[in-house]
Amino acid sequence: MKATARAHPIQGLIKYHGIQDSILRLPYHDSISVCTAPSSTTTTVEFDQNLKSDVYSINGKILQGRSAERVKSVVDRVRELSNISHHVKLESTNSFPSNIGLGSSASGFAAAALALSEAADLNLSLEEVSTIARRGSSSAARSVTGGFSILHSSEEDSTCKSTQIEDGFSDDLRIIVAIVPAHKETDSAHSEAADSHMFQARVKYAQSQIFAAMDAIEIGDFDGTFSLAELDSISLAATTMTGPTGWIYWKPETLMIFETIRTLRESGIDAYFSTDTGATVYINTREKYTSQISDSISDLGIETQTWQVGGPAILLDSNEDLF
Repeated sequence: MKATARAHPIQGLIKYHGIQDSILRLPYHDSISVCTAPSSTTTTVEFDQNLKSDVYSINGKILQGRSAERVKSVVDRVRELSNISHHVKLESTNSFPSNIGLGSSASGFAAAALALSEAADLNLSLEEVSTIARRGSSSAARSVTGGFSILHSSEEDSTCKSTQIEDGFSDDLRIIVAIVPAHKETDSAHSEAADSHMFQARVKYAQSQIFAAMDAIEIGDFDGTFSLAELDSISLAATTMTGPTGWIYWKPETLMIFETIRTLRESGIDAYFSTDTGATVYINTREKYTSQISDSISDLGIETQTWQVGGPAILLDSNEDLF
């Protein structure tokens, strides 16, 4: 009753903000993202009748409090579906920095949901697994199905699931990550999202962009896809900033990157910036521009990594078990 899975984190393109059901983590509107590779989370789980309690750890650190509660929500859903009552040992590692806006919760819960489903012998499709991963993080649903994916919003658990979007992009697409290591938390921001005076406008705007984004992705329209992602990042920030707490995730370095990318784009380079709820910036571009863009960001004193599109969550052989 042991299994190991690996999943890639996501870059939100048309991002969700706020949840209408805090238990099922049902978002208010559809959302679209692209998985990023080779960044990944690897998770091993085991149902063990000899354990006296669940044990969850990430990068060697035992989870407690709200973090443990979110993992338990995924574990409990698998227990419910499988009628397994044993406690679980779960160990997870990330190949990239977490809690700085790079979608680590998405890959974490995606890998956990797939590994747990396999260990419980549930024999589910990836779309079905995505509904389990969503219990931990709505973005994790899209990390399960991988590539360019859309999470379909719904008030029903079984239909709020992710499906992959067939895309017209070639291997030419590159995602440069400009790392601004400012710790962030999103759970509280989601819980107060609806209290922003801009929230209803945000929901309407985001939902109106879904079909345009899907069309652009399917035909491989670089400018159409990533200009939408850039504008959506600004729209999302406007909503988080105007909630009761006034969450401001961007840092001075974030704004410096924005201006650098706009200047490069004005000179004829295909590049668009994007952020989730964090200070770190994604730069979407083409392979031939990666060196020039990376050099320009490095000149600001900011570390970069260059990633590509990642696939769906996968199961690994037992020789890759973490314990």
